[in-house]
Amino acid sequence: MNKHRLRRKLLMSFGLGMVGVGATSINFGGLKKALLTDDYSAIAMTSPSNTLPEFQGINEWLNSDPLTTTGLKGNVILVQFWTFACINCQRTLPYITQWHQKYAAQGLKVIGIHTPEFAFERDTNNVKKAMRQNQITYPVAMDNAYKTWQAYDNKYWPHLYLADRRGVLRYDHIGEGAYDKTEQTIRQLLNEKK
Repeated sequence: MNKHRLRRKLLMSFGLGMVGVGATSINFGGLKKALLTDDYSAIAMTSPSNTLPEFQGINEWLNSDPLTTTGLKGNVILVQFWTFACINCQRTLPYITQWHQKYAAQGLKVIGIHTPEFAFERDTNNVKKAMRQNQITYPVAMDNAYKTWQAYDNKYWPHLYLADRRGVLRYDHIGEGAYDKTEQTIRQLLNEKK
C-alpha cells in the first residue's frame, strides 16, 4: 500500500477525510467502519442483516403519500439524504433526477430524505421551491427532527443508500462522485431476479 493511500485510509478512520471524497460506510454487526476504495466509490454490502431501515418521524411527504421501506420491497430503492442549501447535494441532484427518469419504469424507487442543516431549510415552501428548480419529481420526506437520519446512523450530506428488491442494503456512497459506479450498481440490482 503506498503512503498516500495509507494516509487516506487513516484520515477516513478518524472521520477527517470526508470532504470532497466519496466514501463507503459498512455496518458489520452494528460496528460502523468507513472504507475508501481505489476508485472513491462504495463497495457492495451483502450481509442479509443489513436491511433498509424504516423511515421515521417524517414531518411531511412531498410528491407522494407516506411511504414505508416495507411497502417498497419488490423495487430497487435509492435513499438519498440531502439538504437543498448543501453545494455537494446540489451537484449530485442532476444525476439522481436522471436516474429516477431513466430507471423508474424498470423498478427503481428514489426517495429523497431532506434533513435540514439550517433553520431556513426546515421550511416546506423553501424545499418545494428547490425541488421545482432541480426538477425533482420523486418522493421527498421532510426529516426535520432527524429521526430517519438517526435510524440510518447517517452523518453526511449527500449520502446514498441502495437496497435490492428484498430491501437488503447493497451499496452506500458518501459525498459527490462515483456516478458511473452508482449507476452501474443500479442497473445490476434492477437486473437481479426478484
